[in-house]
Amino acid sequence: MFICIAVSTLCLSVIYFAHQSALTKKLAIIGLLFTLGFAWNAHYAEKRLENILAIELEGKEFTLEGRVAALPQSNSSGAKFAFEVDHAISGREALAQFPKKIYLGWQPAWRNPQDIPEIIPGQRWKLKAKLKRPYGSLNSYTFDFERWSFHQDFGASGSVRSGELLNAKDIAWTEFELRIELTRWHLRKKILTMLPADARYAGVLVALVMGDQNAINQDDWQVFNATGIGHLISISGLHVTMLAGVGASFAAFIWRRRTWPLIAPVSKVAAVSGFVTAFIYAWLAGFQIPAQRTMYMVGVVAFALWTGRNPRSFDIWWWALAFVLLIDPMAPYTPGFWLSFGAVAAILYAMGNSSGLLGIPTGKELEVHWTCRALQALREACRVQVVVTLALLPFTLFWFYQVSLVSPLANAFAIPLVSYIVTPLAITGSLLPEFIGRWLLWLAHASMEYLTIALEWMASWSWAVAWSRQPEWWMLLISGSGIVYAIHPGDISKTWKRRFIAIALSAPLFFWPTQWNANLGQGEFRANVLDIGQGTAVLIETANKKLLYDTGPIQGKKDDAGQRIILPYLRGRGIHQIDRMVISHSDSDHVGGAATLLKHIQFESMMGSLPSANPLLQNLEARKIPAIPCRFGQRWVWDGVEFVIWHPHEETVFSEQYPGKPNEMSCTLEVRNQESSLWLTGDVEKQGEAEITERLDSAMLREIGKRELILMAPHHGSKTSSSLELLKRLEPDQAFAQNGYRNRYGHPHPDVKTRYKVLEIPFYQTPETGAQTWLFKNNAKPSTQFLRHDIKRLWHR
Repeated sequence: MFICIAVSTLCLSVIYFAHQSALTKKLAIIGLLFTLGFAWNAHYAEKRLENILAIELEGKEFTLEGRVAALPQSNSSGAKFAFEVDHAISGREALAQFPKKIYLGWQPAWRNPQDIPEIIPGQRWKLKAKLKRPYGSLNSYTFDFERWSFHQDFGASGSVRSGELLNAKDIAWTEFELRIELTRWHLRKKILTMLPADARYAGVLVALVMGDQNAINQDDWQVFNATGIGHLISISGLHVTMLAGVGASFAAFIWRRRTWPLIAPVSKVAAVSGFVTAFIYAWLAGFQIPAQRTMYMVGVVAFALWTGRNPRSFDIWWWALAFVLLIDPMAPYTPGFWLSFGAVAAILYAMGNSSGLLGIPTGKELEVHWTCRALQALREACRVQVVVTLALLPFTLFWFYQVSLVSPLANAFAIPLVSYIVTPLAITGSLLPEFIGRWLLWLAHASMEYLTIALEWMASWSWAVAWSRQPEWWMLLISGSGIVYAIHPGDISKTWKRRFIAIALSAPLFFWPTQWNANLGQGEFRANVLDIGQGTAVLIETANKKLLYDTGPIQGKKDDAGQRIILPYLRGRGIHQIDRMVISHSDSDHVGGAATLLKHIQFESMMGSLPSANPLLQNLEARKIPAIPCRFGQRWVWDGVEFVIWHPHEETVFSEQYPGKPNEMSCTLEVRNQESSLWLTGDVEKQGEAEITERLDSAMLREIGKRELILMAPHHGSKTSSSLELLKRLEPDQAFAQNGYRNRYGHPHPDVKTRYKVLEIPFYQTPETGAQTWLFKNNAKPSTQFLRHDIKRLWHR
């Protein structure tokens, strides 16, 4: 690769100097920039790939010595932090090749908050930790932990078993970045200490001051996003610009007091001070992309002032973009990149015809009455708000699948309140001594409380949010073209009809049919097997109906698969209603996400094997959703696709006194069409499998016929399931298992995997395939797509 890049660079350089044509020179420069950009990205990726833990070291326990490298995230259940490794020992062997930076979680036994050590940037620890390569569930439309780990240069992740603090602070005077992280830690601790322990919006104030959003309640995020003010609850470009302006004004005030302007003009000193202020605050805010973008733009302006240049607005924007991509080639994979640069580009483009201040000719501002200036300022502000809302519409739908219809109204009072009252009070209060700062923080918190009361009221309106799905590339292209015309500079009164038609080109973003459903005809169905971890969740789709089989696991009190995986997947697909929820049984890895989904998705009915006192049944009753027990013999047909219940027994009584294991009650569902049969088995084990085998007499087997049969391995492939009798009776053509990566239960068991292999049944596991999509068409065998593409070796392992 190096030779190809060198040859390309040499050839393009020769073309540039050998030809006199201006067009040829421009094309050569573009080609050269492209080649250098490709080379930089390749180098960036290669360095990160070198940092990944070797496969043979996965699952082992290591003795690690190093230090905390960044601001940790701590709560009552433990701490998560970046760790720079200086020495790694496996057993008694020191490892020369080992990731330099890893991501660790520390959860003390019994989850006792009192046992959680205080993790501080710069601390040096000796830890015993169990590690694995960066791994995350892989589903469309959901958070990609592996990509995030690659972006952050984490070569492994794992859990701490025990630790010994070696040095409370190990930071060299040259380590600016780590000193900033330590300052951020002290600042966060100071803010949380000065506010009452029950201050609900303490996390919001921390986010506004230093960009750490991890302490914000998930319910509050839903309100902020529903009202379209989520962009304010972070370090926005406006905040950086405001502080840069304060720094520049302060420097100008001091510099002009004496004879110092004879040394350097006040304007130049103010520009440098503004950039230095923006630089320090951007680092203090975690170097988020909006803060980076503003910092670079301020820096370009300062450089232009010192060198006597007069750059155009878009020149400043392009330079900021170049700096961001140079430092962080993976920035385009984050929504903040598109929203930040997109908003600024739209404003610069749309307001390009403004002359002077607020459209008033330069030098004439004071000749105009203040009411006219105020009216003109209001018009410009409204136009900017409309421009930004329209310009970010495709990006917002691509990343978040929703648009807040109340956003213009909410932002009308939220922007000035958060930007000019809450944020200044929070920043000032966090920097001043405690006896003054606590009062300013209290005022900032009180202002946020009153603001949220109004936002919650607006978010409760039935029409507050318009839900769509993730748009296709051609939708983005068409709507983007229309929006570019709709916001172009010029007199709106003369072109409003054409602008309105251009805006109408964005209609497909909202009204196009749900992705893929048009591919399903009568008698056809699709099974979306989600990569859910150690649990089960399968979405079945026919031409007009949808069924969700189980809702995945729950971890702790708030982290459930419904919120983390299933809901984003359904939102990204544009699915807002499901006709039937089927819960196989009451284990938490099958019912964990149900409560979350019931809050956001409309369900028409529920079927399951749940004890009569199960909280989910009470939840369904409160929402007036019909719930019926799952029993052998139940059948129904949707769009020519037949659904058959095979287990539990038709006389099963669902009560707390059920004598068997909950697993043995698992609702076993078969979905079939003319060509294929899909079996969803839950956690049924040997006893239940024996009962199913007995029911599969000659008549039942003739009913199944010679259909291509796909089997979900019962109980994630545990040793007590996938009995030889069941497999020989069903004779599945293919099988799959939903299980967690390197899960503590050892699922699927090696004996079970061997059993499938001996019977020549291809066996696919979601940790290796990612999400699986099985398509069952008429007059064709089932086809499948895997989200991970490196599975050709699966069957040969």
